[in-house]
Amino acid sequence: MKRNRIILTAGAAVAAVVLAACGGSSDSAPAEEAPAAAEEAPAEEAPAEEAPAEEAPAEDAMASDVPAWCGPNEITLGFADGFGGNAWRLVTTETGRREAAMCPSVKELIYTDGQGDLQKSISDIQGLVSQGVNAVVVFPDASEAILPTLKEAYDAGVVTVPYRVYPGGQDGVDYTAYIALDAKNDGKNYCEWIKKARPDGATILVTSGPKGNSQGTDMSTELRSCLGAEGDKYTFVGEDPFEVTNWDPAETQKVITAAVAKYPEIDVIASDFGPSLVGALPEFTKAGRPIPALATSDGNILGCFWQAQQDAGNGFDMMTVATGNDHARTAIDYAVAVATGGEVPSSTAHQHALFEDSLDPDRPVQCRTDLPDFTFLSAELVSGDDQAALQ
Repeated sequence: MKRNRIILTAGAAVAAVVLAACGGSSDSAPAEEAPAAAEEAPAEEAPAEEAPAEEAPAEDAMASDVPAWCGPNEITLGFADGFGGNAWRLVTTETGRREAAMCPSVKELIYTDGQGDLQKSISDIQGLVSQGVNAVVVFPDASEAILPTLKEAYDAGVVTVPYRVYPGGQDGVDYTAYIALDAKNDGKNYCEWIKKARPDGATILVTSGPKGNSQGTDMSTELRSCLGAEGDKYTFVGEDPFEVTNWDPAETQKVITAAVAKYPEIDVIASDFGPSLVGALPEFTKAGRPIPALATSDGNILGCFWQAQQDAGNGFDMMTVATGNDHARTAIDYAVAVATGGEVPSSTAHQHALFEDSLDPDRPVQCRTDLPDFTFLSAELVSGDDQAALQ
């Protein structure tokens, strides 16, 4: 089997995945069986008789390891990031690389980092098309401003799959498919947990990123609808649909500080980016109030803050969903399936998995003090130790 080639272009900051051939177990098996074979046949004949038996399982194992979305047609895959310069993006990019590496038909993966610059992002995608990629997965940070470039790639015959940030347009017209985030599912999961954690009712503050972002809007809309079905037990304070924090820790602290001063009761905070809350939550302790229960997304800095507060006697309830590094896997699967002739996934939406729940012993809150703050232990393909090596 040929090894996949992983190519990094300007701005890449993550090490390439090296694919190594399997077969360590078959190396030791002949040594165990050789004595028995030597009793019945000349020593020089034993290896020839046993070799086929050793090779067949290895081939079968490799064939069974190829995912259904990986078809037989060999391709070059482009992976265009609008911005790759923070820890979450590094982990997400590495996740995408490792997912693509599961398909032996992906002979090259070319990664580009738009570095938050619209013109560079545009030229990156155009460059990938000119290099002859068969498919391109795009994190379109520039949203609708990147749509004409996506359409250019699609019209050139390239399988074009934007994900997570909605770029406008529509499937089959401007690009192959948009792999959305099902943030309504987060709202539903938050709702069910809040009902479990605060069955007698609660006052809830909702925070999210930039004004109007679809992730926060969908999460909050579903959460409010779900809890609203319980009558008047659950009430909301703050802006509707959410308080704007831009997912920035400094801005989040300003919002929380103002909320503590304005609202005498906040029992729960629901947020779609938990790590940004950590610097703000001590505002409740400073005001002599308990830290609210949290329904949010994971991050090592948050898990360790939770543990430190438990140890200090300021414990609070918390549940998290995965922060979403694995969204890249859903997009990779779809693009590769279409381009290689594999089994195309039935859904074009990604859902964050449930991760931690301080009320559930099967989902304990996790903290690794030996790892960087912005490590995301929910990432399925990139371990915490591997994430530390990327930063």
